[in-house]
Amino acid sequence: MQKFQAVFGASKPVIAMVHLGAMPGTPLHDAEAGLEGLVAGAAADLSALQAAGVDAVMFGNENDRPYEFAVDTASTATMAYVIGRLRGQISMPFGVNVLWDPDSTIALAAATGAQFCREIFTGTYASDMGVWAPDAGRALRYRKRLGCDDLAMLYNVSAEFADSLDKRSLPDRARSAVFSSVPDAVLVSGQITGEAARMEDLEAVKSVLPDTPVLANTGVKHDTVAEVLRIADGCIVGSSLKVDGHTWNAVDPDRAQDFMDRARAAR
Repeated sequence: MQKFQAVFGASKPVIAMVHLGAMPGTPLHDAEAGLEGLVAGAAADLSALQAAGVDAVMFGNENDRPYEFAVDTASTATMAYVIGRLRGQISMPFGVNVLWDPDSTIALAAATGAQFCREIFTGTYASDMGVWAPDAGRALRYRKRLGCDDLAMLYNVSAEFADSLDKRSLPDRARSAVFSSVPDAVLVSGQITGEAARMEDLEAVKSVLPDTPVLANTGVKHDTVAEVLRIADGCIVGSSLKVDGHTWNAVDPDRAQDFMDRARAAR
């Protein structure tokens, strides 16, 4: 809890996504727009989110579909380049997430000075990408070797695009992850990007983790943010802040401002 509060400060923070365009070498990469297109798109989204008063931003490679467990070095390097270009414009805590590669996520955090990161660090899943079995022990040892002891670790314990092969309930898996890995926050997700986590899942996980921050990771909407923040210790939001609420569109400044007005009123 101390590291979480040190990073975010705000009560029940809203962490907003900066979805970078597809990286070089990935199927959806726009070679004509190139690196400058990636920087320009991220800069516009960052500016709109900061103007709306979100509490933190997180840079992710959601456009690198289909996703990989071992991300190409070019993707991580390009993300570091884009964030480096924007570093002087970032006026709040920021985090990173390289889908779905814990080591690359930690390496990117080390390279950019990110204060937090998000990933699937624990569990075993059947997923769209195949059998998913991350190694939290290796990831945390890698963080130690890179000298990133202050990097806050946000553990997503209900993987998107996947179903757990673990027979234990979600609250039991979350409780076990906290005991074995001591994450700085636990995240509860819906089935896919932009789809809401079930309120009963949020409530069940929070009830067994009263001393660990529990955040809604996906699908928080304008009309649900008050209820989400009643239960959770914060949320991560992307799609709801985009033009027409569509994940792959640019951030809509008006939608972002409206969302934050509602979040501030709720908390």
